[in-house]
Amino acid sequence: MRLADLPAVLAIERVSYPTPWTEANFRQEIVANPHAWNLVVEDASGIAAYACCYLVADELQINDIAVRPDARRRGIGGRLLDEILAGAGARGARKATLEVRPSNRAARALYAARGFAVSGRRPGYYADSGEEAILMERCLNPAAGL
Repeated sequence: MRLADLPAVLAIERVSYPTPWTEANFRQEIVANPHAWNLVVEDASGIAAYACCYLVADELQINDIAVRPDARRRGIGGRLLDEILAGAGARGARKATLEVRPSNRAARALYAARGFAVSGRRPGYYADSGEEAILMERCLNPAAGL
């Protein structure tokens, strides 16, 4: 993800979340956060999806991932998530974590299909609704017991 991608990323963000990240949030991740790993996926229409993650020590934290509405249900989100997980593993991450709304059934199904399991809950996490966050995690190298 580059600063030039922000108009498209912000458009997707705004239609994807009730409390979207701001341009300043994305700029911080791109310009100033040494742990940030931000990716975009492009198709013939431009940016189709993006993800914002942190790689800290041996852990991947997925902070934000979204797909443009007209590009949804085409496997783009799954392929992006696969790329993130493989890339983090190649960079030495042993575990991936994320938070998701209980009401976001599509995201929860995607994460479960990729091996994420519920590891906890954060009551009242989402300020806009008071909804809890479901914490999910998965090992990035299960064959090695990591």
